[in-house]
Amino acid sequence: MTIILSTLNARYAHASLGLRYLMANMGPLQQQTRIQEFVIGAKTTEVVEKLLAGQPRVIGFGIYIWNVEETTRVVAMLKRVAPQVVIVLGGPEVSHESAEQHIVQLADYLVTGWGDVTFLKLCGEILYGPKPLMKVHAGVQPPMAEIAMPYSLYSDNDIAHRTLYVEASRGCPFKCEFCLSALDKTAWPFALDTFLAELETLHARGARLFKFVDRTFNLNIKTSLKIMQFFLDKLAANPDDPVYAHFELVPDHLPDALKEGIARFPPGALQFEIGIQSFNPEVQALVSRRQDNAKAAENIRWLCEHSHAHLHVDLIAGLPGEDVASFARGFDQLVALKPHEIQFGILKRLRGTPIIRHTEAFGMVFDPYPPYTILATRDIDFGTMLRLVRFARYWDLVANSGRFVNTLPAMLGEAPFENFMAFSDWIYSQTDATHRIALDRLAALVTQWLHVRGMGKDAAQALVGSDYAGERPKQVAAAPQRQARHMAA
Repeated sequence: MTIILSTLNARYAHASLGLRYLMANMGPLQQQTRIQEFVIGAKTTEVVEKLLAGQPRVIGFGIYIWNVEETTRVVAMLKRVAPQVVIVLGGPEVSHESAEQHIVQLADYLVTGWGDVTFLKLCGEILYGPKPLMKVHAGVQPPMAEIAMPYSLYSDNDIAHRTLYVEASRGCPFKCEFCLSALDKTAWPFALDTFLAELETLHARGARLFKFVDRTFNLNIKTSLKIMQFFLDKLAANPDDPVYAHFELVPDHLPDALKEGIARFPPGALQFEIGIQSFNPEVQALVSRRQDNAKAAENIRWLCEHSHAHLHVDLIAGLPGEDVASFARGFDQLVALKPHEIQFGILKRLRGTPIIRHTEAFGMVFDPYPPYTILATRDIDFGTMLRLVRFARYWDLVANSGRFVNTLPAMLGEAPFENFMAFSDWIYSQTDATHRIALDRLAALVTQWLHVRGMGKDAAQALVGSDYAGERPKQVAAAPQRQARHMAA
């Protein structure tokens, strides 16, 4: 092979959509190109050995916040053992502030932004001349209709064992300063009929789990309804062979027509990721986030009470101007709405995002190494931020896992944030760990905590025992296992 497209995915289940877009748009060079994916944690020497086995002349790497450190080691080794191989980088992590990055200094070329057509052009010049004079090539954004669809490049193995990422549009019209989409001017849709035809082909090949990467699925309601109808038709035609779809939803934009469509989905067929991030209007204004909090809360409540959709709602700790008390109020407000999962995230400074403008005024200190997590702010000191990080991890283990559905309300009481923070501090004092806590040990610790807080030992054991029976929950429709636990509760 002359050209290899490669990346290190966060998990095997994550099939790279970006590489498949590049492959689909390689035109006359497609026959000389192949995709070779790896998973973070792989040995550098083994990755390099496998890449060089095909004797490539060009290797293109997709660089993201989660793989930049490991890919840097791969590129450094490639440059030592095979300096004749041309290394081209692309992806969000290297598209901004690139001059200071070691991996960019090691590589031969860099494509920033959209790579669909620019990577092909660059490879042609590398292979056949004239040799490119510039190292950095700004990606050209082509008309959406000229971008070849990548979905036929999902293999049968991908369809059988991996989540399939799809997108009906690119970009985002919103300007939230912690997100790279803040740099977009708008959202650009793909031709809907063409996109739905691709979904039809994937479904006919056996695909059942579809994760939409669109930043704003419900921006255009007519489009949203047509896409949902595609899945509803599949569910109606094959109720014993259900599909599962994941969308990112704008929380304060849920008109009646969309509610009617959502209400038709059976349990386990639909998941929404909903970004709240903060309920504090002053913080929202600081980071340029437009959100009607009352409408957002009303819509989340409606989804919980009148639909079977699984709700994964996001909050971010460490935003400029938000102290612990403000975050706690937002957290308690969200708990009261009863979404299935609350993703407690810690702010990260993605390269290129405008959030950096608040650094001095709000004393924002970020880890200099990926994933560039906030370490302290004017309002939250380093020690407290670490407590929040541990809270987030234990919340994922206990609440989001769906393994303690009956026990969780007793742990949270009338002051969810305060009470779970007390549990978080206590369990850390007992374990000195946030990872590698076996489920049976976690259940024992939760039982002990309930007893410490005043519940009788027998009652605590019975309550936790009602959740922790050592049995897998009955699978609900096509939902993944973790979601199935919530839906079965």
